[in-house]
Amino acid sequence: MDEKLIQRLESAVARLEALSCRQGGSPEIGGDAASTDPSIVAYEDIISQFVGRVSGAAEKIGGQVLDVTKIVEQAFSTQKELLVKIKQSQKPDMAGLVEFLKPLNEVIVKATKMTEGKRSDFFNHLKAATDSLSALAWIAYSGKDCGMSMPIAHVEESWQMAEFYSNKILVEYRNKDANHVEWAKALKELYVPGLRDYVKSHYPLGPVWSATGKTIVSAPTKAPTSGAPAPPPPPPASLFSSESPKPSSSAPKEGMAAVFQEINSGKPVTYGLRKVTVDMKTKNRADRTGVVSAGEKESRVGSPSFSKAGPPKLELQMGRKWVVENQIGKKNLVIDDCDAKQSVYVFGCKDSVLQIQGKVNNITIDKCSKMGVVFKDVVAACEIVNCNGVEVQCQGSAPTISVDNTGGCQLYLSKDSLEASITTAKSSEINVLVPGTGPDDDWGEHGLPQQFVHVYKDGQFVTNPVSHSGGDLKLCRVYV
Repeated sequence: MDEKLIQRLESAVARLEALSCRQGGSPEIGGDAASTDPSIVAYEDIISQFVGRVSGAAEKIGGQVLDVTKIVEQAFSTQKELLVKIKQSQKPDMAGLVEFLKPLNEVIVKATKMTEGKRSDFFNHLKAATDSLSALAWIAYSGKDCGMSMPIAHVEESWQMAEFYSNKILVEYRNKDANHVEWAKALKELYVPGLRDYVKSHYPLGPVWSATGKTIVSAPTKAPTSGAPAPPPPPPASLFSSESPKPSSSAPKEGMAAVFQEINSGKPVTYGLRKVTVDMKTKNRADRTGVVSAGEKESRVGSPSFSKAGPPKLELQMGRKWVVENQIGKKNLVIDDCDAKQSVYVFGCKDSVLQIQGKVNNITIDKCSKMGVVFKDVVAACEIVNCNGVEVQCQGSAPTISVDNTGGCQLYLSKDSLEASITTAKSSEINVLVPGTGPDDDWGEHGLPQQFVHVYKDGQFVTNPVSHSGGDLKLCRVYV
């Protein structure tokens, strides 16, 4: 006979014996009876079935994944002990509940510390496991006024927060390592449907406390350890001032109350105002000539070192994204150590020039003014958004160039990028310069249209760009 089936039969017999003891004796659930309660046995099944699968996958991976999985095991074991105590204890007050849940909270804090500090290669694993442990807080639900969702909803919402990192694991290791994929899937099944269905079956309205069990007492406040006596209470107010305390009505009023008090005082409106004499008028003051000195001009108009939005940046973030931000008046910005998996994001730069010496995946130029960007090759696209007066030169290949909400843009294409797809939207003054057929030929300049004529023909609208010849303008007048 299967070993698991024998264990389940033995646990069933133990539960029947516990039930018979309860019917013939004390209504209070003892330690052995509580551990054989159907809800506790079902929770043990979750640990053996779902937690065991997560642990099996973690052992194949090892390292930090195994360490954080052991903390998950410890958290579920701690919650099982709390569920047993709930059946033996009366419902505590808020302070007692905090003390009661302290062991579980300490385990969760231990997992959280693993995600702090330097970001590891298994950061997504650590975050997925740590964030998922918040689902165990369903045990703290004490009613609709406690500020928590219902236990079932709380488990689902907590997993949704952890699923963000779990999905990252699935995407990263889909074609690399099946053990990581198995670990992520097992972690999800632990909570959905594992823990969710368990809570739905046994505690849909929260934990059920014993009506006749022992009382949970909050931890007493520790007395000071030093032998010095406690400081005396502050002396009465009469020791600090010889004046008698004033009633609240005599205290000075603030805000609108002070305004109405001043109006109702019966004093003239101009009471308390200073009289302006002739020599105090601006036109008669010798220190106000109206001429701004050169020194004052220089102090007001200084060359800004960085944008109001923040300090200048030129850095590689997380090994995947080059960030160039708030550069003003810098003509020698260079990115030379890049590869095809990295992207470049240029934001808030003005009157600067950036050179990208290598192939990158994507280039985005956002909210820049009088900015020049020179790049060699781009794998995906070069995007120009919310800019004004920018120049972009492609020295290699670029499959797609998009210009959106931009006024004034010069695009310089190389022979390898002449077949690039250029998309424009809500933009004006876009010129594309292409090299001549010969090495000594001049560049050819082509203006992209920004006006269009829409004509309804044969049941649909036909759109054509507006040309600046006299015939086309006449055609525009006819259809408009």
